[in-house]
Amino acid sequence: MSQHTPNELTQIFKRDRDLLTRLKQDDAHYARLADEYHEVNREVHRIEAETEAASDERTETLKKKRLALLDEITAIVGKARAIS
Repeated sequence: MSQHTPNELTQIFKRDRDLLTRLKQDDAHYARLADEYHEVNREVHRIEAETEAASDERTETLKKKRLALLDEITAIVGKARAIS
């Protein structure tokens, strides 16, 4: 499996790496969302890389969950960016 997993939060929010670190330390809700996003994203990547089997339905469910998590994370980062 490739070392690089696409759609990592640090890639999506390249200019906000310090902010992501601060949020992960200071905001328990964000930290939980980021951890869950990371888990789901890795699972989607394994399925897409064909190192893990999954039905199309499971894959779609995971992708929808990843998108919902990303939407919530994006809102939190946006608010934190506005305050900074």
